[in-house]
Amino acid sequence: MESIDLLEQYILEHTSPEGELRHEIYRAAHLHLLRARMLSGHLQGNLLRMLCRLAKAQRVLEIGTFTGYAAHCLAEGLGEDGEVHSLESDDEMEDFIRSYIARAPYGHKMKLHIGDAMELLPSLVQQYRFDLVYIDANKRQYPDYYRMIIDHLPLGALILADNTLWDGKVIQLLNPSDAQTRGILEFNDLIQSDPRVDNLILPMRDGLSLIQKISH
Repeated sequence: MESIDLLEQYILEHTSPEGELRHEIYRAAHLHLLRARMLSGHLQGNLLRMLCRLAKAQRVLEIGTFTGYAAHCLAEGLGEDGEVHSLESDDEMEDFIRSYIARAPYGHKMKLHIGDAMELLPSLVQQYRFDLVYIDANKRQYPDYYRMIIDHLPLGALILADNTLWDGKVIQLLNPSDAQTRGILEFNDLIQSDPRVDNLILPMRDGLSLIQKISH
């Protein structure tokens, strides 16, 4: 265990720093919020930023904001005219999220939408052409999110889905009452069987799926 911790520390020491504002969000989440482990963190955040840059994304959709940490990472990776549209169902998080958006030099690129993603998505996917989508919300609804967005994405669009290994529960005997694990299993199977996409799961943190639309 100690060698794993030391290796992770080495990786962090040889990865571009996360920046003061992102580090402050990370600390504030761990000091004041329950389930702070849901936050993407330094390594995954940097990967999100890099993928956003590599994809040359102009319009990003994030389903599940929590603290806004990942949205900051994605906004950092956008060009000057880019936008991140981030959806959060918990209205009690709004003040926390907006306080850090207001302080970010790229805050004008971040558009926060408070409400149920299932109600917000239909109009957003009709209104905007999203190049990149990051899914990190209600695990029960991952398959629904995917079905709602996939037909509206252009060729080459990238979907990133967090927690797709779900603490290893994806390879354990399913508890019939565990709707979250069932949602992740259904999502993973749905992606694997969809010929329109190229996909892989990175064993980073709790599993990060990279899914690219390659055909209509």
